[in-house]
Amino acid sequence: MRIASPVRLAMSAVVAVQLFAASWAVALQADAPAAPEPPFVICEDQRYALCASASCFVYNGVAYCGCDVKDGNSISLQLSFSTSTGEKNVCDLNAEGVDNGFMVSTYSVPPQIVKGGTAAVYTCPGTGNAGTGVPAPVAYGQCDGGLCFTSTINAAFPDVGRASRREIACSCPISTGETPGSSTGLGYQVIGPYHPRAPIGKRCDPSGCAACNVQNPTANGSVIPVGSPTGSGRFLSERLTGSVPSFNECLCECPSNGGPCTLREEITP
Repeated sequence: MRIASPVRLAMSAVVAVQLFAASWAVALQADAPAAPEPPFVICEDQRYALCASASCFVYNGVAYCGCDVKDGNSISLQLSFSTSTGEKNVCDLNAEGVDNGFMVSTYSVPPQIVKGGTAAVYTCPGTGNAGTGVPAPVAYGQCDGGLCFTSTINAAFPDVGRASRREIACSCPISTGETPGSSTGLGYQVIGPYHPRAPIGKRCDPSGCAACNVQNPTANGSVIPVGSPTGSGRFLSERLTGSVPSFNECLCECPSNGGPCTLREEITP
């Protein structure tokens, strides 16, 4: 049986997840009902890779991201494919990986971004929230459906670092400004460090906003964050658990001269 390459499988997820997330972001902004139920599936009680807060090493047009190994329920686009025994989806593929040296990157709520945690969601601005600056250039790893191989557990990987027994490297396509739906009018979001015990106004970290405009992001050796269109995390969290927790959030602003993006507003839950 032939299965598409990891990048080709992951690429099939990009447009759909981003367009649904864009609808969700607009719904949140306008206090309107959520978008109609899209073709997502919940993979129940499985081992999976969670890449939402990962950073990625770029090589030959692919982002290799240092992700966490998790167990439990997660959500993803169905990413269906045909086999000689019938139609399968991402949960079936992930289950097959248990005895075959791989797993799939899917989504669950990263616990560190929930109120009181040590990470935050950083919004890289779009046309609707750029403030006195400009929309952030788009460049991030899009990991829904990315394939991850267990040979990378407890092994070193360039700029991802040495993985532990609960970390794994996953291959993910790179979203840019040319990728349909990669950013909404409210931009896109990445995860960065947060200091919950610092005084209000000092909790967001400059490095979180700096990730909004990595220089030469698609060049070999570049390090980029995993990201998604603004609203994706809330959209998937609600679909997975039925509710949206309070996230630590920070809004960035990007100068017109192409310099580093900086913190515009700290949104403290």
